[in-house]
Amino acid sequence: MSVYKDLTFGLGRTGILGYGGGPSVIPLIRHEAVTRYKWVSDEEFAEILAIANALPGPIATKMAAYLGFRMKGWLGAVVAVCAHILPTSIAIVALLGTLYALKNSKYVAGMIAAVRPVIVVMLGMMAYEFAMKAWKGLGKGFAIAFGLLAFILLSVVNIHPGIVIALFIAYGAFHLRLWSRKTNKEKGMS
Repeated sequence: MSVYKDLTFGLGRTGILGYGGGPSVIPLIRHEAVTRYKWVSDEEFAEILAIANALPGPIATKMAAYLGFRMKGWLGAVVAVCAHILPTSIAIVALLGTLYALKNSKYVAGMIAAVRPVIVVMLGMMAYEFAMKAWKGLGKGFAIAFGLLAFILLSVVNIHPGIVIALFIAYGAFHLRLWSRKTNKEKGMS
């Protein structure tokens, strides 16, 4: 029963505190899943993020569903998704009239503007941490090369992120197979 409680509180917090859509919620989900509850490792979280980003639909909801499913199967997925979306849905319905009435208020515009730098810093911190893991795992040259390649494919060539992620996963599988063969040959020679 405690896992359901953890899913409810952990993903409920991400739904309540996440402001600005999927990208702003990702660091919050990472904090709950990796740091607070240790449901997954940082490496597995990066894989979940990549897969969720490649699939259609809201990224935070897909991540909540995966984490819930991983912890407690289908019922865990339902609990996690409901915990993530219900508080926000109820709050939106309750506050819609007030926000509409105050849409021209300079105070409301100021509050919204004040939150944006926080989101930028949170995303920057997460990107830095992932970059450092890539730097350690791939090495300096590969990390820089893959970062530049991803930037060119996404920004210059304008390829869909799902296709870029699929290409990188395919390369990773190919690279892993080559590395495995090389390791097996070296073991056979010694």
